[in-house]
Formats: sequence, structure tokens, C-alpha cells
Amino acid sequence: MKVLHLFIILVLCTASTYSQTATDLYEIARKGTLIQAQELVKLHPKAVNEHNKDGFSALILACYRGNNEVAKFLIENGSDINGNSDMGTPLMAAIVKGNNEMAKFLIEKKANVNLADANGVTSLIYSVQFQNIDIIEVLLKNKADQSHQDKQGKTAFEYATFSGNEKIINLLKSN
Repeated sequence: MKVLHLFIILVLCTASTYSQTATDLYEIARKGTLIQAQELVKLHPKAVNEHNKDGFSALILACYRGNNEVAKFLIENGSDINGNSDMGTPLMAAIVKGNNEMAKFLIEKKANVNLADANGVTSLIYSVQFQNIDIIEVLLKNKADQSHQDKQGKTAFEYATFSGNEKIINLLKSN
């Protein structure tokens, strides 16, 4: 009988520890730690490319939330850097949040700079809209398509003109 009680206590303690440390990968991507991500991926390696009910991968969420350590781990473990949701790619998520470190890392890892979200918006258009000159320069060096039009029929240059930011306008003109 003592063995049975000991077994039940062991199972309950293990289950409690698991539920505290192995929350879903999306929650870890948002605000978890590298160690939590490593533990979960060790148990569920395919989780790095799964999508939540809203269509987001853990990598998109990590890039959006600035959880760069987890994002880099996900990439190193096979997460699709070009995984696209209706709201965009990991690169777009990093750009929208001004996470230049992650945006540059993704570009270095050969993220496709010309993918578009459901509205036809590309990373270059987002960079122009958020007036992120550093990333605009990196995108242009990596052959971002300036002629691409979003679903409203506007190019990055048209958004730059609308913003009135002369530095961005001149940067796009010279490339």
C-alpha cells in the first residue's frame, strides 16, 4: 500500500511540475525563457512549426514580442523563417515592433524579404510605414522589391511620399 501511495504522490508531483514548466510554446514565445523553450521542444520537436488557432507560429510571436533568445532557438531548431500568417511573417512581426536585431538576424538567415501578408503588404512597405530607415537600407541591399503594390495599389515609394520623410524618399529613389 505504501508503494501505491508513493507512486501516486510521485505522479502528482511530476504532473504539477510539467504543467508549470511546459506551458504551450506560444506562451513561451510571448514571454517565456530559453530553458522553457528547450524543454518543450525536446518533448515536442514538431511544435516549432505548428500554428495556433489564429494562424501564428511561435516564431512569429517571439519576433513580435521581442523574445529574441527564444526566436533564435526556434530558428536553430527548424522553425520556418518564411512561415506566413494572414498578418505576415516573422520578419514583418519584427519590423512592426521595431525589433531591428531580430529583423537583421532573419534577413541574414535568408528570410524572404518579398513575401506579402493578406493585405499585400511587404516588409519594405512596413519599414516605410514605420519609418525604420535602418531596416529599409538592409532590405534594399537584400533586393526588396520596390515595385510591389499592396492590395490598395500602393508601393513603398508611395507610402514614403505620403509620409513626407525626405530621407526615406531619397533612399528609395536612389535604389
